[in-house]
Amino acid sequence: MSTYTATLGGERHRFGSLARLLAAASPERSGDRLAGLAAASARERVAARWTLAEVPLATFLTEPVIPYEDDDVTRLILDTHDVAAFAPVAGLTVGEFREWLLTADTGALAAVAPGITPEMAAAVSKLMGNADLVAVARKVRVVTAFRSTIGLPGRLATRLQPNHPTDDPAGVAAALLDGLLLGSGDAVIGINPATDSPKAVRDLLNLLDGVITRYAIPTQSCVLCHVTTSVDLMARGAPVDLVFQSIAGTQAANASFGVTLGLLDEAYEAALALGRGTVGDNVMYFETGQGSALSADAHHGVDQQTVEARAYAVARRYRPLLVNTVVGFIGPEYLYDGRQILRAALEDHFCGKLLGLPMGLDICYTNHADADDDDIATMLTMLAVAGASFVICTPGGDDIMLNYQSASYHDALYLREVLGLRPAPEFERWLESTGLLDETGTLRETDSHPLTAIGRELAA
Repeated sequence: MSTYTATLGGERHRFGSLARLLAAASPERSGDRLAGLAAASARERVAARWTLAEVPLATFLTEPVIPYEDDDVTRLILDTHDVAAFAPVAGLTVGEFREWLLTADTGALAAVAPGITPEMAAAVSKLMGNADLVAVARKVRVVTAFRSTIGLPGRLATRLQPNHPTDDPAGVAAALLDGLLLGSGDAVIGINPATDSPKAVRDLLNLLDGVITRYAIPTQSCVLCHVTTSVDLMARGAPVDLVFQSIAGTQAANASFGVTLGLLDEAYEAALALGRGTVGDNVMYFETGQGSALSADAHHGVDQQTVEARAYAVARRYRPLLVNTVVGFIGPEYLYDGRQILRAALEDHFCGKLLGLPMGLDICYTNHADADDDDIATMLTMLAVAGASFVICTPGGDDIMLNYQSASYHDALYLREVLGLRPAPEFERWLESTGLLDETGTLRETDSHPLTAIGRELAA
């Protein structure tokens, strides 16, 4: 194990491992402080970044932050590394890689993605300002498809999230109708179920599938149950479009979710075999979030942002339709305030896209965090400028089941208007055909629409 040293202002700093160097170089956040991994001072943080800039990228292939023999995510990262794709940047240091990223074009970024490991992405992000993270991520294009196409230039998709604290069909239908009438739902209509019971999940799947089929909506549904529930329901003929799972960046953290790579392999193959997509076959949906490994005591002494980036190696194995970080959901113990949440959102989005993932975000905060709706607006704007594939939207920005604050359907309309962004093309054509979009592409205000039958029927 290498030791890294730096002298700054006459003071000598020693970092006993690559993992320790990465942690000390991280921007301040409460989770790393909680874990005892944060830099002791601003001076130490600068010294760590100065040192990290001189580390060759190739070092990350020979000095894994978690031992190869101890962790299947490490084995996945190293065993699937694409040497040919890595070649254009193989001789660069982390600092030189930053300069390369800022000048590379979209084609070069796409070509190098299979050769970048999560630790390389995390390392270079620690040397980048917020504007750097936006500028590079904006150049990366990752396009995926199932019944709608996500990630095309000039487009911003949305996940319509009609959660209800008791999974009441009328309550779900009301939130669903609200979102559809406001042009939301082209990425996915995704429900967090109040219970993981197979019957409750199947009822919700049938509800969503019935609406999508009846109104010929070019989107996909997902009930965000555990992957084992999805596998069981697929075997029983339930209408599963996307298989969902929360994932993390270590084997131990995934085990705390009840997940193994073998189980994800099984679910992926089962979903592919259903063939329910019409314009593509990206069938997986993953959620992540900084702090999940730390909260499970499964971080192996690695800082939370680097562990988060390692989760993206798991996601990339399965060619997902959607990946999003639920960036402020775990709480202020991990990301204390709006500034830390914004920084984490930009890091996660940058690292995920650099690794070739269709990244979206749940731009959110818990009610005990030092954040407010202005922070949501700032994050939404910066992430949309950075080219996020999708954002999660809830009725009024308030999730009444999970009890946290997120973006609203109206927020997505704001982004589309001020940045000239449009929905996924298939969904846009559907909105036009139903009369919800006028000839200029503007959402119509309407008190009467055929879709309102959804609410009336289910309420009855």
